[in-house]
Amino acid sequence: MTANRTLIAQFEQGRAPNGFHHADHVRMAFAYVSEFPLLEAIARFSAALKRFALSQGKPNLYHETITWAYLFLIAERTRADQVGSWDEFAKRNADLLVWKGGVIERYYTKRALESDLARRMFVLPDRAS
Repeated sequence: MTANRTLIAQFEQGRAPNGFHHADHVRMAFAYVSEFPLLEAIARFSAALKRFALSQGKPNLYHETITWAYLFLIAERTRADQVGSWDEFAKRNADLLVWKGGVIERYYTKRALESDLARRMFVLPDRAS
């Protein structure tokens, strides 16, 4: 079993790194995008992330627009750069690992991301990159 598949299996069983901070989310999203076609990666990662948030007593932390936007960015960058490993990807895409003031703010205004609609469903970017 690959490292990505092992991470995915553990996450889908409700196990994640202590704290499970932003960079951990990106690492997990990279694993899904690396192992599955994009639509399947989105469906599986989103479902697992919702279950994980619920198991931690924080179901309101799941944000669909942010989750999907990062999955799309990761997929685009892995395909464009033909990056195979997480370490290589992380080194080339350090901007994805920054939470506050990170890449997502290039595409979305604070107002859009704070909306209930963006939390519940994916909304298109409201800011030009």
